[in-house]
Amino acid sequence: FQLGKKKKKVSKQRLFLIIMAQLPYFAPLANPIPVIGPQFCAPYPIDLAIVRKVLTITDGNFAVTDVNGNLMFKVKGSFLSLRDRRVILDAAGRPIVTLRQKILSAHSRWQVFRGDSTDSRDLIFSAKTSSVFQLKTKLDVFLANNTAEEVCDFKVKGSWSERSCVIYAGESSTIVAQMHKKLSAQSVLLGKDKFMVTVYPNIDYAFIVALIVILDEINSGD
Repeated sequence: FQLGKKKKKVSKQRLFLIIMAQLPYFAPLANPIPVIGPQFCAPYPIDLAIVRKVLTITDGNFAVTDVNGNLMFKVKGSFLSLRDRRVILDAAGRPIVTLRQKILSAHSRWQVFRGDSTDSRDLIFSAKTSSVFQLKTKLDVFLANNTAEEVCDFKVKGSWSERSCVIYAGESSTIVAQMHKKLSAQSVLLGKDKFMVTVYPNIDYAFIVALIVILDEINSGD
């Protein structure tokens, strides 16, 4: 596989995404795409329930469970600090990734680092809005080794207000995850916003959760 006239060193993961993005459709992936870690990739679809507490409290404003209600992730931020940093924890409270907003950027841009680090060497991916002003949700996602950012590795499209967003591989029509709203009278009374996310086989579901947290932060800041 050649990328133009100049030879470029491309990771197997990014090469696979480039090839996949050229296809009009794609069957369930034969190989996992572990953006954050292989332990978050399953060979079958994963359905996640995400509860967002409308009235934010110190315990964190997100809880992510499986369909049986078992806690998988929770999201916390520094209660007394600026709204520019979030940490995704596993069920045991261990930090998986740290999300940090890049200040003084024309687009809303977030960077995601491994564990509780914010060191550039631990950067996993970054995400930014496709345009400065946008009515619909559009988010471009770039893996850390995609420094040129000429073509995104993943793209998010849809309507965040309706909790109806779809995540695609690159510029292709290949869906890797999609979300939909789940409203109930109880959730409204409790000040909670609940929606479901279906993550397709062999896609890193911790990565998808991180994207959803970024989407919420971008739209909450509007």
